[in-house]
Amino acid sequence: MNKILITRAVPERFLNDLQQMSEVTMYPEELKPMPREAFLEQSNDKTVVITMLSDKVDREYIDNCPELKAVINLAVGYDNIDLDYAAEKGIIVCNTPDVLTETTAELAFTLMLVTARRITEAAEMVQSGGWVGWSPYLMAGKDVYGKTVGIYGMGMIGQAFAQRCKGFGMKILYHNRSRHEEAEQGIGVSYAEFDELIKESDYVVCTAPLTDETKGKFNKEVFQQMKNDAIFINIGRGGHVIEEDLLQAVQNQDILAAGLDVLAVEPIKEDHPFLKEPNIVILPHIGSASVETRDAMIQLCVDNARHILNSEEPLTAVKNK
Repeated sequence: MNKILITRAVPERFLNDLQQMSEVTMYPEELKPMPREAFLEQSNDKTVVITMLSDKVDREYIDNCPELKAVINLAVGYDNIDLDYAAEKGIIVCNTPDVLTETTAELAFTLMLVTARRITEAAEMVQSGGWVGWSPYLMAGKDVYGKTVGIYGMGMIGQAFAQRCKGFGMKILYHNRSRHEEAEQGIGVSYAEFDELIKESDYVVCTAPLTDETKGKFNKEVFQQMKNDAIFINIGRGGHVIEEDLLQAVQNQDILAAGLDVLAVEPIKEDHPFLKEPNIVILPHIGSASVETRDAMIQLCVDNARHILNSEEPLTAVKNK
């Protein structure tokens, strides 16, 4: 009999289809990731696993799962999975692209606005009783309308983000590993070399996937080349950033501020130095967190699993490059 493991609690209504064709085991926690030892132990006899980004599907894991046919990631990213080894073992890897594009782009744009206009600081001032009156420069932030934004990564999310920037009359630069002529013609974005993008942009927004090429891309040298009043936004992966360098860049006023939805280690602890900096806004990795989008992501995982168990082509298999 086919067996499925889901490594985080999801609403029971999504399980009906799967339970009709397989035995389903679901880790009961919503917030806490499945411990590694339990992940290995409970996957040993599974046909399909529905994983989160926090679940490391490496050689050790794959070798531990002789019955495994597919790994389905509840995310558009899949840097937690060893694609090469999975392919070598004939294991299908799926993700959840497209369904979260608009929601994630919306969050990126929100984070840019919130950071630029110091919304978090202002709200905390009111809540703490620190608002004692009005002054001309009280919580004065930085305009977004008409500014230059540089987008690092012109995939689907980068394009959706650019569409929102267009409505704010922004000049839109982008850097990608290859030119995206369709986006240039359809949206009106302009390709720039990476050095040009970081030097000219008022806002630098990272939407790229994490690869060997993009890991640690934003470091001390990069931040020092940015404008002193530039704002850095990251909704890609925490691994894109050398966090010590970003902290120093904000403290030394090499850049004005940063807005982050992703970090190198998540969740961060209470003593993380970013939390002491009012010019660094941190969100708890909620890029795709709308009810409608999370429902669509889970349903896509379920649909992929059903197709695979029925010996049909999965809907969103990741192609190993």
